[in-house]
Amino acid sequence: MVSREQKRAAALHEKLQLLRSITKSHAISETSIIVDASKYIQELKHKVERLNHDITTTTTTQSSTNNTSSWPQVEVETLEKGFLVNVYSERSCPGLLVSILEVVEELGLNVLEARVSCTDTFRLEAFSGENEENEETINAQVVAEAVFEAIKNWRESNEQG
Repeated sequence: MVSREQKRAAALHEKLQLLRSITKSHAISETSIIVDASKYIQELKHKVERLNHDITTTTTTQSSTNNTSSWPQVEVETLEKGFLVNVYSERSCPGLLVSILEVVEELGLNVLEARVSCTDTFRLEAFSGENEENEETINAQVVAEAVFEAIKNWRESNEQG
């Protein structure tokens, strides 16, 4: 007969092995498995915080651009090795493309491919990759803020001229 204590120990061992496989731990001892699981949970927490921050930034930028229809809409998406930058305005924006490309260059990003339409509306879809020589890590929020700054500067220069 199997004792209650042996059943509990077997169940605990099974749960630890499940935890080990979920966290992709190579640890053998129970303590090491738990330590690895703790680290895994911390990594997940950081990922959730970054995603929430990115969602908040995107939502804020979308709502602020929706409230001001004359401002171009900006979306920046993180790709495996770079970013997808989308800028759209319901009206033509002469000179805006140059302002945005200058900012992208200042960030040390290389435009790998771009599609632009500037006739009746302004639409830019650009794929950019990080410059190998650039040691700083750039995230989607930094790129979005830089594009918004370029739009702001472009708008101010057009209002003056």
